[in-house]
Amino acid sequence: MTSRSFKASDSQQGKPSGVTFARRTSSGRYVNLSRESLDSEISGIEFANYTVHIPPTPDNQPMDPSISQRVEEQYVSNSLFTGGYNSVTRAHLMDKVIESETNHPQMAGAKGSSCAIPGCDGKVMSDERGEDILPCECDFKICRDCYVDAVKTGDGICPGCKESYKSTDLAENAVDPSGRPLTLPSNVSMSKMERRLSLMRSGNKSAIIRSHSGLMRSQTGDFDHNKWLFETKGTYGYGNAIWPKDGGIGNDKEDHVVGEPSELLNKPWRPLTRKLKIPAGVISPYRLLILIRVVVLGLFLHWRITNPNNDAIWLWYMSIICEVWFAISWLLDQLPKLCPVNRATDLNVLKEKFETPTPTNPTGKSDLPGIDIFVSTADPEKEPPLVTANTILSILAANYPVEKLSCYISDDGGALLTFEAMAEAASFANIWVPFCRKHNIEPRNPETYFSLKKDPYKNKVRQDFVRDRRRVKREYDEFKVRINSLPDSIRRRSDAYNAREEIKAMKLQREAAGDDLLEPIKITKATWMADGTHWPGTWMISAPEHSRGDHAGIIQVMLKPPSDEPLHGTSSDDGLIDSTEVDIRLPLLVYVSREKRPGYDHNKKAGAMNALVRASAIMSNGPFILNLDCDHYIYNSEAIREGMCFMMDRGGDRICYVQFPQRFEGIDPSDRYANHNTVFFDVNMRALDGLQGPMYVGTGCLFRRTALYGFDPPRNKEYHPGCCSCCFGRRKNNATVSSVSDDNRALRMGDFDDEEMNLASFPKRFGNSSFLIDSIPVAEFQGRPLADHPAVKNGRPPGALTIPRELLDASTVAEAISVISCWYEDKTEWGNRVGWIYGSVTEDVVTGYRMHNRGWRSIYCVTKRDAFRGTAPINLTDRLHQVLRWATGSVEIFFSRNNAFLASPKMKILQRIAYLNCGIYPFTSVFLIVYCFLPALSLFSGQFIVQSLNVTFLTYLLVITLTLCALAVLEIKWSGIALEEWWRNEQFWLIGGTSAHLAAVLQGLLKVIAGIEISFTLTSKSATDDDDEFADLYIIKWSSLMIPPIVIMMTNLIAIAVGVSRTIYSTIPQWSRLLGGVFFSFWVLAHLYPFAKGLMGRRGRTPTIVFVWSGLIAITISLLWVAINPPAGASEIGGSFQFP
Repeated sequence: MTSRSFKASDSQQGKPSGVTFARRTSSGRYVNLSRESLDSEISGIEFANYTVHIPPTPDNQPMDPSISQRVEEQYVSNSLFTGGYNSVTRAHLMDKVIESETNHPQMAGAKGSSCAIPGCDGKVMSDERGEDILPCECDFKICRDCYVDAVKTGDGICPGCKESYKSTDLAENAVDPSGRPLTLPSNVSMSKMERRLSLMRSGNKSAIIRSHSGLMRSQTGDFDHNKWLFETKGTYGYGNAIWPKDGGIGNDKEDHVVGEPSELLNKPWRPLTRKLKIPAGVISPYRLLILIRVVVLGLFLHWRITNPNNDAIWLWYMSIICEVWFAISWLLDQLPKLCPVNRATDLNVLKEKFETPTPTNPTGKSDLPGIDIFVSTADPEKEPPLVTANTILSILAANYPVEKLSCYISDDGGALLTFEAMAEAASFANIWVPFCRKHNIEPRNPETYFSLKKDPYKNKVRQDFVRDRRRVKREYDEFKVRINSLPDSIRRRSDAYNAREEIKAMKLQREAAGDDLLEPIKITKATWMADGTHWPGTWMISAPEHSRGDHAGIIQVMLKPPSDEPLHGTSSDDGLIDSTEVDIRLPLLVYVSREKRPGYDHNKKAGAMNALVRASAIMSNGPFILNLDCDHYIYNSEAIREGMCFMMDRGGDRICYVQFPQRFEGIDPSDRYANHNTVFFDVNMRALDGLQGPMYVGTGCLFRRTALYGFDPPRNKEYHPGCCSCCFGRRKNNATVSSVSDDNRALRMGDFDDEEMNLASFPKRFGNSSFLIDSIPVAEFQGRPLADHPAVKNGRPPGALTIPRELLDASTVAEAISVISCWYEDKTEWGNRVGWIYGSVTEDVVTGYRMHNRGWRSIYCVTKRDAFRGTAPINLTDRLHQVLRWATGSVEIFFSRNNAFLASPKMKILQRIAYLNCGIYPFTSVFLIVYCFLPALSLFSGQFIVQSLNVTFLTYLLVITLTLCALAVLEIKWSGIALEEWWRNEQFWLIGGTSAHLAAVLQGLLKVIAGIEISFTLTSKSATDDDDEFADLYIIKWSSLMIPPIVIMMTNLIAIAVGVSRTIYSTIPQWSRLLGGVFFSFWVLAHLYPFAKGLMGRRGRTPTIVFVWSGLIAITISLLWVAINPPAGASEIGGSFQFP
């Protein structure tokens, strides 16, 4: 078992350079293989990417590049890369990733033939289908290293038949898709170990060529971006950055002429998306009612201020302050809703433009840009691996070009359980993905699909569907058993290996000590992988360098990049489905666990996302990034294409992200706690789409990579930020349009107008990785829309992305390990201006705010079939803690430099108001709690907020109520939500406002004033309860957040009883005051009804202590109030003190 070691240059790590040769033993230890002479020879010299170049001779011909790259990629996919701070980057070749066998040729540790050479445990070389490459006609199985050794030391004689290898035989047995035969690699003069540990001494980093980016650095180390952006003969990324004249290939004489294909000029241009405005019969009355209500509120507040209640001035003061704040809060919430829009996409046009044969793309290969999908998880105990595995399977089966799709799973806990669960998911994908493609399955989450309560055979016409479904269902059941048994399997395996190590240590101790007394041996309880080596991440029993906050960075290519051409499967002879007509390729799947070390701030989810951004930029560099939580899966396999319609449409280069609505499963039918949150997702977000775009809500968002990098949008100075585009239109500032080409400003940052200063600032902003910096212009170019219309600016030519991407090599993955190290972000802009923004528990809102603040716009994509679905906490306590986290983040935003008051002029006025409301809404809780106590105080004191319930007050109250109801009806009309959903939202607004929002304000103030940090735990994703789907709904978990609403309820109930009894037995009953107080008390109690119902649980299992303390508090408040201000005519209690 060996490992390849890499060491980054001194400029990258900031540590003394050196190279460590290491071999990983079966126990997981690394044995030093360096010689003293070699150490002295290489000391003090910088090293970068290491390989050995041997000049070719007649007996040593280089291996064909395509074959060599495939063999190297096979090595990469079977290796676990680790490394980090002050440590060597190691590539540990794994015999197997999971205990069960794997048979997909793309998967790490895929099942393959073993080398027949005695003592060798290597795998035979394989092609794209996983079939053995046998260099001799005798079919003797030999691995690549032994084959090279046989040619070098055995005069090219086959160890099996003892005959010389023949080139014709090689051509017959190992031919790549281009028809070129397998030849010897360039390093045949080296031994097997030397080849695995090969290196090249390099003092000039700028001479490194990164083939997969398609870019070459100059001799001085400066990257010439303009050359590769505009030079006609240069290749850029995966295609040519020019338009050949008349759609042809061009020639040497006229290749400087850039022409437009004639068929594009003659063919009618069709947009990919359409904006569907709300009918005027709905939106016009809606806006008019808003205006009427604003006027009525102004008149009402003026009347209230000029007509105080002198009999209870304290009550009047409290009520008028609350009412003024409520009016301001309502206005902030309502103004951004003036311009709602709907949007529609045309997937047929997308297919026609990007996947249909044309003169510029004769083969019809997909010209769509690549997408990197990020899935984040942190704790397998709270986020079940089965849920995450189903999310990964839905991604791998998405309807998007396989070679353009990459999936990265971020395991911030570094758990072996997550690692092996993802490996099991990759193995099951070999069956599940072809089944979905063959029968057009929806949804492509197996757990959801097999749990559907509708007829699975409806609209299925293939005769073998029933048989295939039965077989896949059986395989999935076995897959679930394997996933659920992983914790016990890992524990048993680790105990066995630890016992073996303990026995070995005791044996060595006895041999060394003889008959002397032996001290007890303390063996570290390690966690072991399936191949019998130590897991480099977090161990089940924490140990130094193996805990949640202290472990090395890990990258494992679970599924290597697929081939460029479709790969059809075989018949069902093996007992599975017949996939002869199905493309069985799978997207790239990479497991990533960033390095964590004590003393470094890891910035939670935002830090993990930024690590994925850097690693993916080096390994696949998709110009677009889709961010999903581990419990949010792809429900609509066409969702990615629908999001891409907006990015690839005219003007799409100015879109920073496409946000999809969040939809949830497992919610109780009545949606007691407004978990669906439809008012926010279907009302507020649609309305923001008519301004500068919706907010980023943390998941289900398709990003433009360059927008995450902190660049300004193209043509940023041409646009003025009007109030809202639908009401006032979008204005261009022609005077500020520079004569400089639009393309030259494609990667411009706001701080630098000069292009050279922009490029010079890259290392400071993004770190010292030249691979990462070189990938930035590639991603920018590939993310441009097609230049298929004269109005399309900053476009790219058709067919530019049809060239296959280069295969992964070890140096690329080693560089990815470097950029996920804990030290990489030091003295860079990551988390400050680049990537996900740090400093808030709601990093999602801040990240979206920064993009809008730079002038980008976003899009809200509501698909006919839900794009993504996830889970939400239906338990009352979990729901309150979720709301607490959101509200605390909003308070942090309000007290930070991300406050909308400080927004740049590039943000539209109404968009700024929306972000201001996002930061200010938790403070409403202070006034809301006071207002909820006012009815009770009125009943206790016998007074009311007004002098009397006269006609003026009742008229104002009636008009305000009617306009509110009318606005609600119109919102329901243009948003499509139900009345019950609107009412549930109103109820939970009061429940959250009197509990979680108040706590968030207090915690936020503590953090700002006293510097007390706030920590939050993950929301648990509960497993399915077969007995009761909504079992969590009835579980009561005591929380201090429950105290304020309970006190409000009990105080109002006691106040109603006191008020009614006093009025009945009073000599002069004040029925109007009683009616006013009782009406508002019932208004409060009606909003708190779901909360009270939740306290009852299923069988009234609320802890008795809750009612005891709440009752005591309510009674104490009631008695104290009566004592301070007794009703008129009653004997005083507790002295003569009168509240003013």
